[in-house]
Amino acid sequence: MRLTENASLRELNSFGIDAQTRWLARIDAAAELPELLGDRRYAALPLLVLGEGSNVLLTRDWPGLVVRIDALSVSASPIDQATALVRAEAGMGWHALVEWTLAQGLSGIENLALIPGLVGAAPIQNIGAYGVELDAVVESVEVFDRAAHTVALLAHAQCGFGYRDSVFKRTEGRARFIVTAVSLRLKRDGQLVTHYQDVEQELKRMGVAQPQAADVARAVIALRQRKLPDPALIGNAGSFFKNPLVDTATAARLQAAHPMLPVFAAGPGLSKLSAAWLIEQVGFKGVRDGDAGVSAKHALVLVNHGAASGAQLLALAQRVQHAVMQRFGVGLEAEPHIV
Repeated sequence: MRLTENASLRELNSFGIDAQTRWLARIDAAAELPELLGDRRYAALPLLVLGEGSNVLLTRDWPGLVVRIDALSVSASPIDQATALVRAEAGMGWHALVEWTLAQGLSGIENLALIPGLVGAAPIQNIGAYGVELDAVVESVEVFDRAAHTVALLAHAQCGFGYRDSVFKRTEGRARFIVTAVSLRLKRDGQLVTHYQDVEQELKRMGVAQPQAADVARAVIALRQRKLPDPALIGNAGSFFKNPLVDTATAARLQAAHPMLPVFAAGPGLSKLSAAWLIEQVGFKGVRDGDAGVSAKHALVLVNHGAASGAQLLALAQRVQHAVMQRFGVGLEAEPHIV
């Protein structure tokens, strides 16, 4: 365990916001959490858990304790000839886990390649891309339960997964649970998800007629690199807004008025609208206000051109939300946790 007082969080958030925390604790194993959080010096302080901070917008300094879990072991246990259970600790890079599973001949998360962040953040957000969401393969999530002051195992049904949502993201769960590891049920020669139009077209461009899981990952990587700004080059947290869910009648009314609006089925009585399209229509793609901006590559992505504060980025996000509401009557919900 490594404790630092008055520490910078610039390297622990992908926006590159220069915020400070009163205390930063970096731990190498979940077993260190009871000692850390049982210490009277820190027990009463507000707690924030950060990995790479790829789904967080820091709008202020943190007055308490920030915990970063650096544990990154990974292992696979066969369930049967066709299925394996992969357990990865929270500190492992998400894309590194995707690469590791492909090297083991396992499929199921290849569509989630190159999503930034650590394994511990993946179930919180229920990450998803190109037709796949994480909850489709989650077997269980290991957590430190702050209420019981012990490590616990939550089965899939206890995780409350939804579209970019989980029990770990909601206020009560965020305060109670610290994700320490994730177990995924993956397949050997599993059914690949390639029906997403962009993936189909990329595989065709690559000349791959009968793709393997690694081919799908390569296609997704190429798509993400082409469409999304790299957080290593310009501060961002990926998609800043969720694609809004509306009832089918509302979707039909909007599409009748705006025939080019992309609409996707999202379950009984629900449709999903393209937030990027909505933002483009109100003229915010590529907009810059000081160092806070909307990416010119993808309208869903807010970017920090250098020295934007979290408050400036939040103000720009709110302008985007207001413009979309005024034009379309549709509310946009932010994906990142706003601190």
